[in-house]
Amino acid sequence: MLEIVYQDAYMVAVNKPHGLLVHRSPIAADAEEFALQMLRDQLQKRVYPIHRIDRKTSGILLFALSSEMAGKLQKALEEEETQKTYLAIVRGYFPDEIRVDYPLTNDRGKKQEALTVFKVLQRSELDISLGQFSTSRYSLIHAFPKTGRMHQIRKHLDHLRHPIIGDRPHGCNKQNRLFKERWGMTTMMLHAMELQLRHPVSGELLHIRARLFKTFEEMIKTLKFDE
Repeated sequence: MLEIVYQDAYMVAVNKPHGLLVHRSPIAADAEEFALQMLRDQLQKRVYPIHRIDRKTSGILLFALSSEMAGKLQKALEEEETQKTYLAIVRGYFPDEIRVDYPLTNDRGKKQEALTVFKVLQRSELDISLGQFSTSRYSLIHAFPKTGRMHQIRKHLDHLRHPIIGDRPHGCNKQNRLFKERWGMTTMMLHAMELQLRHPVSGELLHIRARLFKTFEEMIKTLKFDE
């Protein structure tokens, strides 16, 4: 059963777990469960996905409860006051704040404008040698995507050489191997934690939040960000 973090007569938002697809996809034939079908069965009514998040990403996923509301919510997501906030754990000491305006190529080979703002929350250093370095450094960051390109946050962080821990194929193989062998962790550390948008009917400015899942919380403690 999916965790519902917001629901009214027009829409519902769930906290999607890591590893769950939004809907059926020919590129993931191994998947047997999908958020769309799970929520439809849970609510016993048809639902309409408003946006997507990667299979490997956890967090807020928004659905409309009618086709009419789906159109209104999609427009609301494009408004300037709408803001998506992601939490990520990345390799290295991240800058205090950085704006990345770097075009990305989609799966059809077309270049698209892509803009993300990043802010560091905490940095940590562990006494674990890796490669040529005697210690391992990590940062806990916020990501604010201003456009909605496929794998945008992941690709922008890879471009900055601060890849997300657990990301494949945009991450660092050495770090991913370390986390798997030392802590048995294979989950990508990216979570859609907050969505701010104007309700199309009531006009209220909504602030929808989704808690972290257990693996993410454990890695925050392991990497000493909670200190």
